[in-house]
Amino acid sequence: MAAAGTQLGRLLGGLWFLAALLGRPGATAAAAGQPAAPAVAAVDGRRAVAATGEDFVCATLDWWPPDKCDYGTCAWGRAGLLNLDLSNKVLLNAVRAFSPPLLLRLGGSLQDKVMYGYGAGRPCAPFVRNASEMHGFSQGCLPLRRWDDLNAFFRRSGAKVVFGLNALNGRVPLPDGSMGGPWDYTNAASLIRYTANKGYRIHGWELGNELSGTGVGARVGADQYAADVIALKALVDDVYRSEPSKPLVVAPGGFFDQAWFTELVVKTGPDLLSVVTHHVYNLGPGRDTHLIDKILDPSTLDGMVSTFSDLQRLLKSTGTSAVAWVGEAGGAYNSGRHLVTDAFVFSFWFLDQLGMAARFDTKSYCRQSLVGGNYGLLNTTTFQPNPDYYSALLWHRLMGTKVLAVTFSGTNKIRAYAHCARDSESLCC
Repeated sequence: MAAAGTQLGRLLGGLWFLAALLGRPGATAAAAGQPAAPAVAAVDGRRAVAATGEDFVCATLDWWPPDKCDYGTCAWGRAGLLNLDLSNKVLLNAVRAFSPPLLLRLGGSLQDKVMYGYGAGRPCAPFVRNASEMHGFSQGCLPLRRWDDLNAFFRRSGAKVVFGLNALNGRVPLPDGSMGGPWDYTNAASLIRYTANKGYRIHGWELGNELSGTGVGARVGADQYAADVIALKALVDDVYRSEPSKPLVVAPGGFFDQAWFTELVVKTGPDLLSVVTHHVYNLGPGRDTHLIDKILDPSTLDGMVSTFSDLQRLLKSTGTSAVAWVGEAGGAYNSGRHLVTDAFVFSFWFLDQLGMAARFDTKSYCRQSLVGGNYGLLNTTTFQPNPDYYSALLWHRLMGTKVLAVTFSGTNKIRAYAHCARDSESLCC
């Protein structure tokens, strides 16, 4: 009995119910003088129904410069990859607090406008604001010295890194409005080789940002994208040919489009693509004054179920070995909304997203952003934690990889999810 009690305690230690009281259960009935209806949650601990990766909780770092502004507010400060204060101890300790190490995805809208480490006297220019350019900025450049500094920070903090590559280099506009022609990977190859020669550890190389389907700012057809992913895989295999383990090949980092994603997965074959990434901004623009209502609305939250389930079904039906990640999720696009997406109320959306994504076999979930915009886990200026930082850290420390089935009868304003505890033996595992 004692052993069984210990096992049960370990199991229950990993059951974290997101009792997100989106509205007080029974409040309406109580106001009408009626007793609240009973609510019952049941957890099936006999077997896992899905599994996440060890590094399920992930965060992003973006390229936006200080003069990135939305709706008259410039919320990025010096949080972009080119100007982030890498010597700040609060930032360093915030990343170090995650064990296993925090996964960081480097990328964002401007990644398809970044060139890498020009030499031989050619200037490596920063992004310059230009309203006539895609995403409102000119092409920018990552100096190799800055890349060295970033990797020194990743080494000190213990972070695992996925780097998003410029997938538009070399393309030309087509009559249908898409970008065509093969990806010119010459510059990307120089960065990958430099990185490998320096001994910098990269967990994965991701191709492109939001170019899938109808795209955001630009789009590339799935057939051409598949050919480019195949080229990236060949490049990674060549550069890391003497390594016992190679970085992951990740794509496409865009919004889920059933037909487009299916063509990409089928045409890259069963074992070439490591990870299929998609983005989540299901709450609409950050300027929406009704964001809190959406965050607390069960029907809005449930709107993402079809995306997660459709992608899960696609990967299973095609027989690919690729797994699903959410590569970027900020909820409300255009930098979020101050005092909403950086406040306690946003944890109702964030924790529900983590629970829902895990239930559909998502292996990693990358929150936009670690720092920057109005949806950072950390304050853009001080690096002090916002409420969702603690939500991410608690999930990382408490929730294991094994996802359990939960049934809940009662108000739909309570969300319930359960996992086996991290690093413990339990009844289901």
